[in-house]
Amino acid sequence: MSDTLKILIAEDDPQIAEIQRRFVERIDGFDVIGISHSTRDAQDMLDVFQPDLVLLDIHFPDGSGLDLLKTLRSGDSQTDVIMITAAKEVDSLSEALRLGVFDYVLKPLVFDRLSGALNQYRSHKKTLSNQANELSQQDVDQLLSRHRESKNSSLKLEALPKGIDQITLEKIVAVFRESHDSLSAEQVGERIGSSRTTARRYLEYLVGQERLNADINYGTVGRPERRYKGL
Repeated sequence: MSDTLKILIAEDDPQIAEIQRRFVERIDGFDVIGISHSTRDAQDMLDVFQPDLVLLDIHFPDGSGLDLLKTLRSGDSQTDVIMITAAKEVDSLSEALRLGVFDYVLKPLVFDRLSGALNQYRSHKKTLSNQANELSQQDVDQLLSRHRESKNSSLKLEALPKGIDQITLEKIVAVFRESHDSLSAEQVGERIGSSRTTARRYLEYLVGQERLNADINYGTVGRPERRYKGL
């Protein structure tokens, strides 16, 4: 892998594109090789420059960034994609994930968020380039861990049901990021400062969203206890 990764910025607003360019220039290991303000120009630059990564918006005057992404995936392009967009609809996120985006960053763009995404991408590329022809399960788990983290981060785009608030939900997700053990609702409640009943409501929601596993621990005494574990 080259020490410097090539980035194309595809953003219809020239001022926002310039902000992105300046942000990228502050991050070691990346070089902006072009800026396009339409999907047509972006397609031409992708064909000619073949960048490692494109920072891609969704809404353009001449089309959709998601349609451009579909074109990329239907061809032989090796370019990876990070969406940078104001599109907060779950459908947009879901389609972008199905099409294999590396990350999905919401506007207004914050430098620390972009820096984290790019550094994670560089680490991912380096890990892939250093692998032998065959992967161990540990190698696969390491490479796929980013996808699990991205799935958890997508919580903020969902329309949450009544009785589930964003702040408490993120606290519980953070608990399972930090712990690899199975936990009871009571243990989770203690960690986030809530009752067992409240914790269990959120835990069952996360189980329903396939973000946690749940199992029954029969133990030696007392009633069976439902325990939860991160994926």
